[in-house]
Amino acid sequence: MPLNIPGLLVPFQLLIHPRIVIPNVIIKDIRHLDFAALRKAGYRGAIFDKDNCLTVPYEDTLVPELESAWTECHKTFGKGNVIIVSNSAGTHTDPGGIQSESVSHHLQVPVLYHKSFKPSYSCIKSIRSYFSTLPRPISDDELIIIGDRIFTDIVLSNRMRFTNPKYLSNPSRTPRPRGFLGEAFSCIFEKDGTTSTERENMRIGKDKQEQKVRERYSIDGRGPLAVWTTGVWKREAMGMRWFERKMVDAVEKWSVPREGEVRDTGRFVRRVKIVDQRPNILARLWSKIVTA
Repeated sequence: MPLNIPGLLVPFQLLIHPRIVIPNVIIKDIRHLDFAALRKAGYRGAIFDKDNCLTVPYEDTLVPELESAWTECHKTFGKGNVIIVSNSAGTHTDPGGIQSESVSHHLQVPVLYHKSFKPSYSCIKSIRSYFSTLPRPISDDELIIIGDRIFTDIVLSNRMRFTNPKYLSNPSRTPRPRGFLGEAFSCIFEKDGTTSTERENMRIGKDKQEQKVRERYSIDGRGPLAVWTTGVWKREAMGMRWFERKMVDAVEKWSVPREGEVRDTGRFVRRVKIVDQRPNILARLWSKIVTA
């Protein structure tokens, strides 16, 4: 796969927004997602990664173990409201859209065409364009984004939250940068004992009141719900996955949650007893003896 420049630049953004790598929900695979609870909470659309989330890498067919959950997802959100956003199918590395057509045929959902790899802002623009043209348009905070990679899928979701047009349209809600550089720069503009301070206090009080109102509703975030699937159907880029996990652990330990970040997400996860259907060692040995 060609070099993913947008993904490689993510660590630099961590200096300003360290929590850009923090998922809202962590599950092994989509069988653990309660789609009915998500729909009840107001989420109306879903974006899925492909490789190691729904399919084995470099294959276009759904992993058989996920068939029931995938069907449930379709029925819950409806036709056209579930799409695939991949860094293979639907990009410039997919000549003629052949892989996109194959994936769409096997998974029975549209594959988004986008010029730049996730988590680029160009890809975000393509996502917003798609959902805004539906018969019933879906906004950023009505979406869930599910994927197995932090630096692409989860960062994509959080970038959409930071750039949510509905949120940024109100200047008083512009998010303050966090992290070492963000805090350093913010100190330059602090004023003490001035009219600006009084206005700031009034704004903070108003924001707290609005936050209480938001807490009455299920959706208290300002962008998509980021869902991280940690299970893999085929070992791939395990070194990078280890690094991503360590990065998430470090940021979670040393950073403070942003205002408006979705926190109460346990209701979206259900306990599922996964039965390992793979044959044991004795069964495999017996199968080899029989077929020898």
